[in-house]
Amino acid sequence: MKVVVLGCSGSGPGPGSPASGYLVEAGGTRLALDLGNGTFGALQRVLDPWALDAVAFSHLHPDHCADFSALAVWRRYHPAPPFDPTRNRLPVFAPVEAPERLGAAYAPSAAERAGTDLEDVFAFGALGDGCEATVGGAVLRAAAVDHLCEAYALRVEHGGRSLVYSGDTGPCRGLVDLARGADVLLCEASWPHTDDMPVGVHLSGRQAGEHAAAAGVGRLLLTHVPVWTDPDAMLAEAKASFDGPVELVRPDGEYEV
Repeated sequence: MKVVVLGCSGSGPGPGSPASGYLVEAGGTRLALDLGNGTFGALQRVLDPWALDAVAFSHLHPDHCADFSALAVWRRYHPAPPFDPTRNRLPVFAPVEAPERLGAAYAPSAAERAGTDLEDVFAFGALGDGCEATVGGAVLRAAAVDHLCEAYALRVEHGGRSLVYSGDTGPCRGLVDLARGADVLLCEASWPHTDDMPVGVHLSGRQAGEHAAAAGVGRLLLTHVPVWTDPDAMLAEAKASFDGPVELVRPDGEYEV
């Protein structure tokens, strides 16, 4: 199993990276975790979008789901699809309001929004705390985390290996429990550690390391560093609180799980 970074810029795309998006390859299964601004173009460099087996969204902030609209256009209007996308709808695992929220992002007007049902080419499945789904040869698990909206950390398991993606979250037990014993934790590190950080929004580099240590993961990959945050500071904070391997992911990077 491996993860390919489509984009890793926190809170929006940056000059060198799209926003959050990751392609997980688990045997013959291809699963996208989030599709933030700019990630659909990056996806096309490494995979035919028709080969996706599913998409899972940690939450519905634009920097994690904006390029779903591009995927919808691809599946609805491609002139030469390799199969009938209405008969082979793509599974989409996301917060419960995803069909309405993503439909509103896709439709350009109230009139079109009223007549738009993206379930012609997508099969939506609502995530929930503790839910589990099978995607091809992989198992997807979710745990609720502490963010500004309904949000989940996601765990992908295949062939005895496991990857956990934090999504966006403040410090929370849900992330630690889901990541327990995982081979890799792909974790956000959005701001320097201070005594007055907002509650229930993001993790500092130090907190990312603390969550990795508490969960006993094998390796920590840091992501979602905004352009205004020093990535080297995030790396130093995480290394100070987690004694396992730690590195910052990079756009187009591939990481074995």
